[in-house]
Amino acid sequence: MSARGRAKREAVRRRAAGWFAEGVPVAEIAARLRVSQTAVYGWRKRWRAGGEDALASRGPGGSRCRLDESRLRRLADALEQGPAVHGFGEDQRWTLARVSDLIARMFRTRYTLRGTSYLLHRIGWSVQVPSHRPVERDEDAVMTWRREVWPAGKR
Repeated sequence: MSARGRAKREAVRRRAAGWFAEGVPVAEIAARLRVSQTAVYGWRKRWRAGGEDALASRGPGGSRCRLDESRLRRLADALEQGPAVHGFGEDQRWTLARVSDLIARMFRTRYTLRGTSYLLHRIGWSVQVPSHRPVERDEDAVMTWRREVWPAGKR
């Protein structure tokens, strides 16, 4: 979640804290803020233990990224060069395993496949949709297929 999103959620919790002090029932607070009663009960418990400061944002969740911004830029540049440049054969496809190996070689740190996926999304890469159209793509053949073959298959 972004810093802006965390601040917005913290503002909601602080608004609830004002109502806790006024003695507004949990169900009413939940309805006013359009959140679950379970969330409000949790906030109230934290508020009772530590006051309004206990409802402050705890910062971004999850573990800290092991690659700093300069390393992330270097990784993005390496990915743009393609897999063949880095010794992964001629098929020009990045897989999570290949990207994970590349990260290990470049930065001497290991990521799981899921962690690699999160890292790719963080730098704007999608593991399912290619960022570039294939060089071999034949637009005329694609349009013919869409016009003739696809509609026949739908019937």
